[in-house]
Amino acid sequence: MKLPKIALGAWAWGSGTVGGNQIFGHNLEAKDLKPLFDAATAAGLNLWDTATVYGMGASEDILGTFAKTVKREDIIVSTKFTPQIAEMYDNSMEKMADASLKRLNIDYIDIYWIHNPADVERWTPQLIPLLKSGKIKFAGVSNHNLTELKRANEILQAEGFKVSAVQNHFSLLNRSSESSGILDYCRENDITFFAYMVLEQGALSGKYDTKNPFPEGSARAQAYNPILPQLEELTNAMKEIGSAHNLSAAQIGTAWAINKGTLPIIGVTKINHVEDAAKILNVKLSADEIKKLESLADKANVSTIREWEKKMERLI
Repeated sequence: MKLPKIALGAWAWGSGTVGGNQIFGHNLEAKDLKPLFDAATAAGLNLWDTATVYGMGASEDILGTFAKTVKREDIIVSTKFTPQIAEMYDNSMEKMADASLKRLNIDYIDIYWIHNPADVERWTPQLIPLLKSGKIKFAGVSNHNLTELKRANEILQAEGFKVSAVQNHFSLLNRSSESSGILDYCRENDITFFAYMVLEQGALSGKYDTKNPFPEGSARAQAYNPILPQLEELTNAMKEIGSAHNLSAAQIGTAWAINKGTLPIIGVTKINHVEDAAKILNVKLSADEIKKLESLADKANVSTIREWEKKMERLI
């Protein structure tokens, strides 16, 4: 499967539990987002990332409304099985996948992820019948550490399949998937590494600082407003490097992720997010620019690991 260099994320779409209003502080519906989808399609950005748990189906519903307006082969759909809500589907991965297929208005899922490890031995084998039936084309794991990733791959390889993709939190402020050896393992085993929260939900976009914090009332405001003072030197450098490339700070944060050999997921809620993403597909940052960004990120000395995550320590 040929993937674009950037995936577009629909986490902030819709409302409800773990959805747009709760996490991001806004409520976006299909009528608001259709122009954005059309702009992405025109730009050749056709890889969309969502999950059952995003708005408890709301994000998938909206993407499904758009998916039926294009040819199936013209859209790549990535969605997730979340073990923490498995009981809603009788603890069946297949039933959750079937519900996703219905909401998404598609007959197969391009990449289906185990959203959180929970129990690698229990859940990984449930991917196998979905792969055999063709309901899913490729299997991915998200938020797995190196030990869990290797074990999941062993389970799938025993049946002639493999982990094709990894999706972890990876940004200038959270490089634990690199230091733990996960990026190296992915390179060695032809696994695509999807980097989510590359811009830390906007904290690295250059839009927010101590004078202009996140509006109160959302989870991201609670998580990031307290650390904005430590981030200003980094975001100022991102703006400075951006000026040299005629790009914004947010575009530099995304370009950094691409230059690290990852496939970043960019949350999109406005047309300009799509337009900005399209401009950085072939941007090359110098080794000195990457070193400067990473040094300032280390100097900030903040943790952006959220309540559902763990640091990817090297365990083996």
